[in-house]
Amino acid sequence: MTALQYILSIVIILVSVVIIVLVLLQESKQEGLSGAIAGAADSFFGKNKGRTMEAKLAKYTKILGTVFFVLALISSLLVLFKK
Repeated sequence: MTALQYILSIVIILVSVVIIVLVLLQESKQEGLSGAIAGAADSFFGKNKGRTMEAKLAKYTKILGTVFFVLALISSLLVLFKK
């Protein structure tokens, strides 16, 4: 393995650990019957969902998921086309 592959492996491991932590920090999406009765989409928090900490966690999870996918693809291509 080259130095680049070692660095990529370490970065992939770090990104995956951060993704795990971000997913565990997120609240459950299961509202149950109370969400259907109360109409959670019409509440103040439903309208300002983009500004909450939950929305930021979801955004960072999506970004890091994309970064993880790209790094894994690059790592696979390096192994496939190594000299």
